[in-house]
Amino acid sequence: MTQLTEEIRQALKDALGPKGWSEDSSELAPHVEDWRGRYQGSTPILLKPGSTQEVAAAVTICAEAGIAITPQGGNTSLCGAATPQGEVLISLKRMTRVREMDIGNDSMTVEAGCVLENLQNIAADADRLFPLALGSQGSAMIGGLISTNAGGVQVLRYGMTRELVLGLEAVLPDGTIWSGLTGLRKDNTGYDLKQLLIGAEGTLGIITAATLKLFPRPARTELAFVGMDSVGDAVTFLGLAKRLSGNAVTAFEILPRIALERVLEHVPGTRDPLESEQAWYVLCELSFGRADGARETLEEALGEGFEQGLIKDGAIAENETQARDFWRLRESIAEAERAYGRSVKHDVSIPVSRMAEFIERGSARVTQAYPDAVVFCFGHVGDGNVHFNFASPSPGQAEEFMAHAAGISGIVYDTVAEFDGSISAEHGIGILKREELASRKPVDVKVMRAIKSALDPKGIMNPRVLLG
Repeated sequence: MTQLTEEIRQALKDALGPKGWSEDSSELAPHVEDWRGRYQGSTPILLKPGSTQEVAAAVTICAEAGIAITPQGGNTSLCGAATPQGEVLISLKRMTRVREMDIGNDSMTVEAGCVLENLQNIAADADRLFPLALGSQGSAMIGGLISTNAGGVQVLRYGMTRELVLGLEAVLPDGTIWSGLTGLRKDNTGYDLKQLLIGAEGTLGIITAATLKLFPRPARTELAFVGMDSVGDAVTFLGLAKRLSGNAVTAFEILPRIALERVLEHVPGTRDPLESEQAWYVLCELSFGRADGARETLEEALGEGFEQGLIKDGAIAENETQARDFWRLRESIAEAERAYGRSVKHDVSIPVSRMAEFIERGSARVTQAYPDAVVFCFGHVGDGNVHFNFASPSPGQAEEFMAHAAGISGIVYDTVAEFDGSISAEHGIGILKREELASRKPVDVKVMRAIKSALDPKGIMNPRVLLG
């Protein structure tokens, strides 16, 4: 790949103006290390365009010179997709305008640098819901979330990010602006080009704006924290809750006792909502268009769960504060993991009906091969996504344990394949799973390479990511 010359560097500075670039090492530092601290990178210059036209100008200059580019949103990638390794870094953080709110169409058009939590609040102010919700929503930007097809806790009800996007605007690898912004639910005019960019992790272009779906705000949300004996019981209860609520289950999260214990130990201000200790816990959230009967519906589902022996203990959130406390137990698991020590992480998806069998078989295989491994399994079981992690037996053994990461992951991914699952449910591929993807889905990768070659013949757009 061509090196950045002083002439090209100056051309980029001139195109973006004094606010549109930085070479200050202190400003560059947080942009060249990933959120987990796994990848440390470098960049000769940070570009901060303030408009789609400025993005296009920068990409055009780089394309003509064959200069590689790494696009970056909120830098919350968990797979190294946004950490530059010498490429020009283009951050969308200055592009934060809400271009349009179309309440009658239940849509809003926003720029790629908008932080997810801000968009949730803007939608709420208009008495609407933007349902994408995840742990990093206070810093994750919508362009990056679309580029990785992020998931979150409400996929069960509202779908992945790609299902929340009506239209896109993007700068293609040659600097052309493609304007596919639309609020249409139906547009049957050939290839759905936005779907190529959603989940492409910046390898086919830079998303600069999006038209997003909005939904009516629920009139009432009810939340329960319940204890169970097994994952199988949790899956059975999921079906029961969906049936009795008229498919009003918004989120269904599972965590084992060890995860709760680590949260209680390492996250100040947390407490166990239940009086008894259980093997597994479920956060079950129901959302309703009408307030009448909401609590009664949840109580009916819990009552039947108790009668069938699925639920051993439980509590219903009595107010918003208690609901936030319940959710904090789930959302703090990653923080508690980091506080305890390193772990081998896997973001996989399995058919919901086979989730219990997968967790049992995968856990047994890993612990047979590596007896010291501690199973640390939690996630969005309602949509088949489980974070199937394995931790060291103690923080002091973390480095020694991590030497077994490749072997553990091989066992996990082989088991995932047996269950017709996916090695990446919501975090993407990045550079972390690039070789794994190539070895397990060679035909898919061959097709993706052909698409990449057609749109980015010089291979300048996020060249190390996804396909390598």
